[in-house]
Amino acid sequence: MTAKIALFVDVQNIYYTVRQAYQAQFNYTAFWNEVSQKGEIVTAYAYAIDRGDPKQRSFQNFLKQLGFEVKLKPYIQRSDGSAKGDWDVGIALDAFEAASDVDTVVLASGDGDFDLLALRVKKRFNTRFEVYGVPSLTATSIIDAASQFNPIYEPLLMNRQSS
Repeated sequence: MTAKIALFVDVQNIYYTVRQAYQAQFNYTAFWNEVSQKGEIVTAYAYAIDRGDPKQRSFQNFLKQLGFEVKLKPYIQRSDGSAKGDWDVGIALDAFEAASDVDTVVLASGDGDFDLLALRVKKRFNTRFEVYGVPSLTATSIIDAASQFNPIYEPLLMNRQSS
């Protein structure tokens, strides 16, 4: 029997960590193909911030063509110059809700705030919880909480700039 997978991507986290660690971009096609080897992706969400930028819209359309449902939050610029655009609660709620219907939850994010989600999903639903993240920029707490940690490395990178 083929494993059913729910896939969640924290787009901002993956974008910034891959760029910082490798001066590259994340290869969503290779990622989708790798996760597909593990079973059938029955749910797939990509969480992003909407700046209304045409290049960003093109990227969002690409994610939709791959099979993701793209969830957007508006980009909020605060008066002090800082920005807000956090999807953590939305990702946690959606992943927890999906966990009872699948064999594996796959989360692409290095954010340690998801460690409790991983522990709760495994305990409550006996569902595997896999994490994809950049090893040097992924919180130890989420690596420890996951059923399996999958490091983002060369096969999942594209447009790498040579230094």
